[in-house]
Amino acid sequence: MDRWFALKERGTSVGTEVLAGITTFFTMVYIVIVNPGILSQAGLDFNGVFTATVLASIVGTLIMGLWANYPIVIAPGMGLNAYFAFTVVGGGEVSWQAALGAVFVAGIIFVLLSLTSFRFMLLDAIPPSLKHAITAGIGLFITFIGLQNSGIVADSPATLLTIGNLTEPMTLLTIIGLAITVVLMSYRVKGYLFVGMLITGIIAWFMGLMELPSSWVGLPTGLSATAMQMDIGGVISNGLYGVIFTFLLITLFDTTGTMLGVAEQAGLLKNNKFPRSRGALLADAVGTTTGAMLGTSPTSAYIESSAGVAVGGRTGLTAVIVSVLLALTLFFTPVISVLAAIPAITAPALIIVGFLMISTLQKIDWSDFEVVFPAFLIIVLMPLTYSIATGIGVGFIAYPVLKAVRGKWRDVHPIFYLFAVLFAVQLAFFAH
Repeated sequence: MDRWFALKERGTSVGTEVLAGITTFFTMVYIVIVNPGILSQAGLDFNGVFTATVLASIVGTLIMGLWANYPIVIAPGMGLNAYFAFTVVGGGEVSWQAALGAVFVAGIIFVLLSLTSFRFMLLDAIPPSLKHAITAGIGLFITFIGLQNSGIVADSPATLLTIGNLTEPMTLLTIIGLAITVVLMSYRVKGYLFVGMLITGIIAWFMGLMELPSSWVGLPTGLSATAMQMDIGGVISNGLYGVIFTFLLITLFDTTGTMLGVAEQAGLLKNNKFPRSRGALLADAVGTTTGAMLGTSPTSAYIESSAGVAVGGRTGLTAVIVSVLLALTLFFTPVISVLAAIPAITAPALIIVGFLMISTLQKIDWSDFEVVFPAFLIIVLMPLTYSIATGIGVGFIAYPVLKAVRGKWRDVHPIFYLFAVLFAVQLAFFAH
């Protein structure tokens, strides 16, 4: 085991790696509740998505641990699942099968890019401020969804949106659950999102808003309803090229950024370079492709992996431990389905993850107008248009236009001009 994971070389031990794996698991396991809860709103079978979420996470994380040897977890990404459910499928014109087809195509492209250096060219073409703007915009988007699902924000004929009825039991429970989770977060409790969900669930039971499952454990079911259902033909007939590009773009730079951040925290970068980056990126690419085949949205590297690194995780053994614990959750489907059915349990997680994502605004250089204004458009248009792709598209069009108007067209990477043209065609001729 020491030879495979290089435990001594990285100054760690089996005990430390096991503790790191347990810590990481409890910080990220909320996704097995939230992800099927979100995607089931798009028409997918809840149990099928739950099983697909766990299996896709295990596949990607095991590749990360056994091949790349990094203490990083792969699982369906927050934001992309909301984009899948509420933008791509939510309009009613695209089936969830076609959306899965778009995820599958994006995954295959990601696999091919991971085998070449072209992936770095794509990343270098996008200014850092725009990357941060996309992350912040997605954060606002999923926060908005959490506020809507819980009833804190409600529709209004006069103003489109207004404050909801805060005395309504489910809305009140959401506020209570959010307050509890924020307190746990402020005290840096490990796995505060998951712990907050459990405490909110207990309160929901006392309030009569939740019934306990008839059985606490059970064999995983429902995968037949989602597995191998992707509709590649529907991708072409619906013109989902912008959707594919959005899935690919966000997964690529979000995963790369997270991996670099966690690797730097763990002291695993060498001369500011990321060793075994091909294996690490392939872990996410294969996870995304596998997820599409099983029935879930794109995977991504999880920043929650830093929790395991903070307690000493330095090798892929941490990721392997997380995979084992994820496998055990497959037998708790009855509990997961009950928790996910209560909006007050999942909404606080959406709101807080949105808060964490929007904190990246501090990294944007607000003195560069040609970059900042497109970044601003990305951030505000994602929640206001209910579309991550639209926000990215408008920002990516505005950026080269402003640079050209200011006579700085040479500052724009040639590939970025291609991005702008593709998004212009998508926005002008395709609904999604």
